[in-house]
Amino acid sequence: MSDYRYLPLDTLRFPLIARFYKDHYPAGKPKKDEVIWTMEGSEGLIGTVRFRQFEGFQLLTGMLIHPDVRRQKLGIAFLHAVEKQTKDKRCYCLAYRYLIPLYENAGFEVIDADALPEELKARYISYCNSGKDLVPMRYLAK
Repeated sequence: MSDYRYLPLDTLRFPLIARFYKDHYPAGKPKKDEVIWTMEGSEGLIGTVRFRQFEGFQLLTGMLIHPDVRRQKLGIAFLHAVEKQTKDKRCYCLAYRYLIPLYENAGFEVIDADALPEELKARYISYCNSGKDLVPMRYLAK
């Protein structure tokens, strides 16, 4: 496995992230007001993880790993590398069901939808009503 660098995004590099999403996950739309971390190696940008900030908590809104390097446990390494971000402020994610083991390995725990902040609960219900199979999770600092 290569050596990777995990860095908070320099805002001047936002167009690179937007292009990365357009190329590899067009449905995902990074936003300039999110806290975005990058994973980079000798071959360039390998992944991103995004956090949307709310009053009193944050939502891990998405993680994207380049398709050429998926299934190499880079996602879990990335989540461990950005652990300071998840520890600094109460952190939730609305994970696809098949990704529960990944997030559990990174310190998240499945929670009841009623345990979500009201702002997130409404969003969660809306996503589920649109057909997405999501599970609410919260990071538990170790």
